[in-house]
Amino acid sequence: MRKLGLIGGLSWYSTELYYARINKQVLRRTNGTCNAPLLIESLNFCDVGKASTDEDWAHVADVLTASAQRLEQAGATAILICANSMHKVFDTVAAAVSIPLIHIADAVGAKMKADAVQSAALLGTANVMAENWYRQRLVKHGVSLLPAEMDDVKELDRIIYDELMHGVVKRDSERTLKTLITEIDQEGIKAVVLGCTELSMIIDTKANVLPIYDSTEIHADAGVDWILNTQS
Repeated sequence: MRKLGLIGGLSWYSTELYYARINKQVLRRTNGTCNAPLLIESLNFCDVGKASTDEDWAHVADVLTASAQRLEQAGATAILICANSMHKVFDTVAAAVSIPLIHIADAVGAKMKADAVQSAALLGTANVMAENWYRQRLVKHGVSLLPAEMDDVKELDRIIYDELMHGVVKRDSERTLKTLITEIDQEGIKAVVLGCTELSMIIDTKANVLPIYDSTEIHADAGVDWILNTQS
């Protein structure tokens, strides 16, 4: 099996989800005989969280690049950045190492294309929902995306940063997400993409009116494919 590197701590709650998912899937796919060979760089979210200016994002790129280089030097053969929002600096980080970085939106888009899903709503932090760098990755896989409503963007950003990234799940926020997904369904959209690795903490991906594409699970599974040599 190939060794996979994870850039985590963005937040540590989502890193825990990645670690559990990858190991459970490797165990299942090897008939209960193996664990996943992993290297994890758990970063300090305070050092990179809530970046907003170009200068902030340049710092994020520097921090993630250094992390990726350390993982490569330690023997990782591919890397996952365990956060959707941090993929904003993906191209810079990818250019600084000689091993593959597996893009979370490409993993999600490829699965949706395989499932013949042509329209979806994207939920996540403000920079994921409202900026083009993430949305364009999904569109390249043939997915038409519902335009982001700024009121929804602000409320989701608040729930993610003020609650979920602190491990807090509130009933009112659960109701807010259920109502939002119901409204998306009423607009004729065929699926929902969870474009934040913490959103699965508050959304039951198996019990909704629409198919839910959980970026955390899909990205982790792409990492498992790499580990087991089924992804080139």
